[in-house]
Amino acid sequence: MRMFMLTGGLLILTGCAGLPDPDPAQAWIDLDSGHNTALHALEVDDKAAVDKRFFEVPPGRHQLTVRYQFAVDTTNIGPDAQPLWRDCQLNLTFKDFSAAERYQIQAGSTGFRPWAKLYDRNHRVIAQAQPAGCQRS
Repeated sequence: MRMFMLTGGLLILTGCAGLPDPDPAQAWIDLDSGHNTALHALEVDDKAAVDKRFFEVPPGRHQLTVRYQFAVDTTNIGPDAQPLWRDCQLNLTFKDFSAAERYQIQAGSTGFRPWAKLYDRNHRVIAQAQPAGCQRS
């Protein structure tokens, strides 16, 4: 019985971890957030993203909307405060996505303010996101 549970658990984890193979006719955008945060794909050009773990877009100009959830550190709130969780959306526009290229969006925060940047394969910043609203979560 133990072996069955262990094997079943490993199969479930393996199935959840895999990403599809990138389409060579599309640009692939990975999402990367810091420790104890979450970054999810929400929309591409005002349409719901197919998968919340990454973006895959045809070449050209696109607006990507991400959801970034993070805790504001107590040093930014007050000495007796608990961490404050923020749930934010950010819009990132890039005019020149290329087929078969890999990009990465990294997100973080400074105090209450979220930020996100788009990097090319050489880890150069090629676009910065604009905040589109936050709420407490």
